[in-house]
Amino acid sequence: MEKKEIEFVDGLIVKAPKPAAPDFVKATISIKRADLGNWLRGKTDEWINVDVKESRSGKWYAAVDNWKPLVKVDASVGQPFNDNIPGEDLEDLPF
Repeated sequence: MEKKEIEFVDGLIVKAPKPAAPDFVKATISIKRADLGNWLRGKTDEWINVDVKESRSGKWYAAVDNWKPLVKVDASVGQPFNDNIPGEDLEDLPF
C-alpha cells in the first residue's frame, strides 16, 4: 500500500478546545480568509471534504480527505458499479 501525501488546508487552523470549554465544543477553528480563499480558488471539485486529525505530537490539524469510491465497469452490462462493499449485494437493500 502506497503512502499518501497529506494535503493541508491553507488558511484553516484547527486546535483542541480550551480546557474550560464545555463538553459540546469539539474543536476550535481559525480561518485566515485571504489564504483560505486563495486555496479554495485553486480547487475544481464541487465538494472538498476535510478531516480534523491529531498528530502523534498531539497537535490538531485539518487535512483534505481525497478518498474516491472505486467504480468499475461490469463488462457484461457495460455499466459502472460500486465495488466498495465486499460481499454486499445492493439488490437486497430495502431502499
